[in-house]
Amino acid sequence: MGAVVSEELVRDVVRRVVDAMYDAGTETASGAASAGAEATTAAIPATAGPPVAIAIGADHGGFELKQLIGRRLADAGYVVHDCGTASPDPVDYPDFAHAVARLVADGTCRWGIAVDGAGIGSCMVANKVPGVRAASCHDVTSARNSREHNHANVLTLGARFIGAGLALEIVDAWLATPWGPDRHAARVAKIGEYERRYLKAGA
Repeated sequence: MGAVVSEELVRDVVRRVVDAMYDAGTETASGAASAGAEATTAAIPATAGPPVAIAIGADHGGFELKQLIGRRLADAGYVVHDCGTASPDPVDYPDFAHAVARLVADGTCRWGIAVDGAGIGSCMVANKVPGVRAASCHDVTSARNSREHNHANVLTLGARFIGAGLALEIVDAWLATPWGPDRHAARVAKIGEYERRYLKAGA
């Protein structure tokens, strides 16, 4: 009888193939296979010019990954606003995702990164804050797409779904990918239009 192939293995293979195609042959997705090694070697892109402020936050499920990302960002020259949590003790993810999103929305920080167990709940909360375009990303391709196509200003990650190495690759790609306004500006503008429509309705 042949070997049983797990769903996790299939997902990993598909992700690697998609990322390889996106980069036209460059290596982009090695982190999931060697999370421990990548956690110490992955390179967050350094800032150019004045320091850029980034808000980070996490619940208990994302605490360890948030700490790692914060250190890497600080080492790369970013100004890191840590919104908590400060320990792995159980807390509610909406509080920390909201704190991150608020700092982005009011202009204190250019970008935000929120981490919880799956990354989905924090994304939902962040997108309730006017002016925030949060994206829950699980691989390098979705990270790049969210920046180039959707002008995302908050990244959410699921610590229980991805390893530390892949998480750093995602952050790296997300920060390094520029917004592509020529092709996508009108569609992103519509996001803001719909947001304003419902804000007026609730006034």
